[in-house]
Amino acid sequence: MKHPIPAAHSHDPATIVEILVEALPYIQRYAGKTIVVKYGGNAMTDDILVDSFARDIVLMKTVGLNPVVVHGGGPQIGIVLEQLGMKSTFIEGMRVTDSDTMEVVEMVLGGQVNKSIVNQINLAGGKAIGLTGKDNAQIHAKPMKITDQQGAPVDLGHVGDITHISTDLIEMLTGADYIPVIAPIGIDEQGHSFNINADVVAGKVAEALKAERLMLLTNVAGLLDAEGKVMTGLSVADVNRLIDDGTIYGGMLPKIRCALEAVEGGVDSAVIVDGRVPHATLLEIFTNAGAGTLIGAAPANT
Repeated sequence: MKHPIPAAHSHDPATIVEILVEALPYIQRYAGKTIVVKYGGNAMTDDILVDSFARDIVLMKTVGLNPVVVHGGGPQIGIVLEQLGMKSTFIEGMRVTDSDTMEVVEMVLGGQVNKSIVNQINLAGGKAIGLTGKDNAQIHAKPMKITDQQGAPVDLGHVGDITHISTDLIEMLTGADYIPVIAPIGIDEQGHSFNINADVVAGKVAEALKAERLMLLTNVAGLLDAEGKVMTGLSVADVNRLIDDGTIYGGMLPKIRCALEAVEGGVDSAVIVDGRVPHATLLEIFTNAGAGTLIGAAPANT
């Protein structure tokens, strides 16, 4: 069942008009453009944020943008593994994924999580279709190779690195007014499945689609300076300098490197968005203020 049309809010009509006028240049700029959104964290588990995200994606599609959603689901995988009495082991932040664990990963990501997101977007009035990287073999992968401190190889099982992204199916769906929702599962030439980091998948999908923007929803406000203020409008050189001087460190580094690779790979801009804020995606793309840290050659929200 579709959401009913909500009752009118008590906002002053003149204020509503001002908001629409502010959004107009951005709607015009991004019309027909592809926006890849990595969805995860609090935005995926808080009911209010889940609803606002779904409405954001539908609104983006309605005004002429082409959103493509790539989602994570690590916590959900962990819960199911625990329920099944299966132990989770992590090496350098990556879940060691043997064959039995991979079956659970596919069940949770490709089934439970993916279909829940599709359902929410459809309830909000959109036309979403769920996919994994195995559909049409669109995400080609190989086993990820890492070594320990002694240089010996570490077996992560079915944890994958992307070798190629095929965009035919995604482009066909967006061209037919559908919203693709992609689970980060890849496949190799022998048909083996691989669990792949969702940020990495989103970045590589954005590159392959030559997307206008990559949006990574996180549980932080963005990159903060020494005074705790969100930095935005950063160039690739700016970000590399912040990495070198230690301003960017720890858990934020993988997301930043993903964003940098996307921009260097041809995506116009990438933005770290605070997914804890209702309607964060709309705030970022359709307002002057934005809602996170934007990285790219172009100034923020211009």
